Amino acid sequence: MSIRQTMLLVALAIAARPAAAGALPPGPDASPVAAGGDQITLDSIEIISQQLDAARLQIQPSLGASAYSFNQQALQAIPQGENAPLNQVLLQAPGVAQDSFGQVHVRGDHANVQYRINGVQLPEGLSVFGQALETRFARSISLITGALPAQYGFQTAGVLDIQTKTGLTNPGLGLTAYGGTFAWAQPSFEYGGRYDKVDWFITGDYLQNARGIENPAPSFNALHDNTEQWHGFSIMNAIIDPDTRVSVFGGAFNGQFQIPNNPGQAPQLGLTVKGASTFNSGVLNENQSENTQFGVISLQKHIGSADVQISAFVRNSNLSYAPDPLGDLLFNGIAQSAQRSNLAGGMQADGSWRLNDSHTLRAGFLAQLEHTSYNTFSNVLPVDSTGAQTLDQPIGVVDIGGKTGGLYGVYLQDEWRILPVLTLNYGLRFDGVNEYTNETQVSPRINAVWKATETTTIHAGYSRYFVPPPFELVAPTSIGLFANTTAAPSVTRDDSVKAERSHYFDLGVTQLVVPGFTVGVDGYYKLATNLIDEGQFGAPIILSAFNYASARVGGVEFTASYDVGPWSIYGNAAYSRAMGINIISSQFNFAPDELAYIQQNYIHLDHDQTWTASAGAAYTFNQGTKFATRVSVDLVAQSGLRASTATVPNGASLPEYAAVNASIVQKLDLGFGAGTELRLDVLNLNDAQYQIRDGSGVGVGAPQFGLRRTLLAGVTQRF
Repeated sequence: MSIRQTMLLVALAIAARPAAAGALPPGPDASPVAAGGDQITLDSIEIISQQLDAARLQIQPSLGASAYSFNQQALQAIPQGENAPLNQVLLQAPGVAQDSFGQVHVRGDHANVQYRINGVQLPEGLSVFGQALETRFARSISLITGALPAQYGFQTAGVLDIQTKTGLTNPGLGLTAYGGTFAWAQPSFEYGGRYDKVDWFITGDYLQNARGIENPAPSFNALHDNTEQWHGFSIMNAIIDPDTRVSVFGGAFNGQFQIPNNPGQAPQLGLTVKGASTFNSGVLNENQSENTQFGVISLQKHIGSADVQISAFVRNSNLSYAPDPLGDLLFNGIAQSAQRSNLAGGMQADGSWRLNDSHTLRAGFLAQLEHTSYNTFSNVLPVDSTGAQTLDQPIGVVDIGGKTGGLYGVYLQDEWRILPVLTLNYGLRFDGVNEYTNETQVSPRINAVWKATETTTIHAGYSRYFVPPPFELVAPTSIGLFANTTAAPSVTRDDSVKAERSHYFDLGVTQLVVPGFTVGVDGYYKLATNLIDEGQFGAPIILSAFNYASARVGGVEFTASYDVGPWSIYGNAAYSRAMGINIISSQFNFAPDELAYIQQNYIHLDHDQTWTASAGAAYTFNQGTKFATRVSVDLVAQSGLRASTATVPNGASLPEYAAVNASIVQKLDLGFGAGTELRLDVLNLNDAQYQIRDGSGVGVGAPQFGLRRTLLAGVTQRF
């Protein structure tokens, strides 16, 4: 039941490495495993699987980086447990700031988070509200940050590494009924099994409630905020022989969202549409749908002193926005039906070769081809040269397009154990992007890890980063189509979004104070050129990317954890400052005075938050019995994201807030099945009324308020 902060440093990686070249890591017992695939027994399958899991982790260790890890017990202890959205889990890690639409920001970056499942990097998708990946299928989750080793490219603010459940780790059938206030209903199931050398795990859920998106008003209940969502994930593993495994996994998400209304607002543009000039904002009918599907097939092979994993992957995602035909026109001057889609596929290969006791070489590549398309139909009103409306009958504007492009990257690095207490990991990446921009970069990476004492570990690193623009969020707008209409932008410049390039420095130390009690501090600083940010411009909840010419981002994180017996306690705090100057792409999205100010002055990025903090505690009564009771509580505290003043974009911060969540989980043995579990969760126990956004800021859309007190209960029956 712990949420344990660990630094995944070289010392740990070395400890987990095979004891001798040519041998897989030892299994949990001494049972011998036959060398021939035909001689594998059912009793040895679990041992082989664990050995291959350990070998896979050795292919892509986080040498010199920092990782905050959630094991299965930690995920269960978080309020909502496996029902918790992935972004809510991440808020318990240091340096993670909460934003609207389920977004999180890691170490002062807007997005730029890489998602990996069992070591395979997934392409980015279009989901804004929905969580295409779920806590439910995770056996463990790690958020890796800092100066990343050379195997991590493209998205570099953080790497979310998910190790999945399997039919071996989670056998049997589990059925869950879960729900509560805000018309919340969330039934789910999972099923794991094994036949001969093949195991499988399947899980799925359905979610509906009346708080699909953050409420734009401070009221307890939101207007027009229902959502329906479906999630599914499955994985199948086949042991070919003791050194070979084939895995196939995939998932799907489909979500329907009502865009919530902010009552009491009046149109401010002075327009008339078919004789109407007023509209009740409480009855707007805007809706958005999202869906995504992904699939991966991987071959993992151990050959002598080498390990390799080769994977092919595909991801398809779609997003569609339907406006209120009259209301959107009166409030925004445009009513736009918008669709975007992105189909991406490619290959990834990673390998490690242990040369001797001092050197381990690692190399790999990733190549991805993708096609993105957009289709918008906009109703607008005609205006004259002064901007005055000339007709009250809308006219239609169609904008359709698409593009095919690709990413590619290759790396080579060496883990050099200079001394038993000192390890250096150094390497190079070469990355390229050929999409709306065509750029390449060679990126050196170097990390040093020094185990200064038996209880003290220090790491320092430098990484050169190259971050391509999110292809699915870059769509050139035909600005000329909207000339002489209410949707004509004040700025007509639209330079292409460029790849972000940065120098990243990181220094940290962890200290084991007493057994079970660990503290750490980690500082970072990033100097970026063409820093990529994202914003919502217009009514459709579709993010668009743009660049700041220069940016500087820095901060420090503090962590502490205590895990002894039935107690698990943790606390994190982080300070961050993210500043940028001169917007140099997608300029038409901004007002002229806003652009002029930012061209000459560094401003806070809209997602910059000075302080973030999280803490939690869990205690288990009757630990290790069939009637264990777990009580847990956690806290998320934030100093507030940015808001604009009358003279300075992003010149102010919103008020600070703190929300407390609590959970009680009771295990029962009712004499049938494999056990019963009851849970009660209270989200925002203190019923804090807090504002995530106020509708102002660079690239910020409507206001958003956080979830009010929510009571949820559930029962799980396992067979």
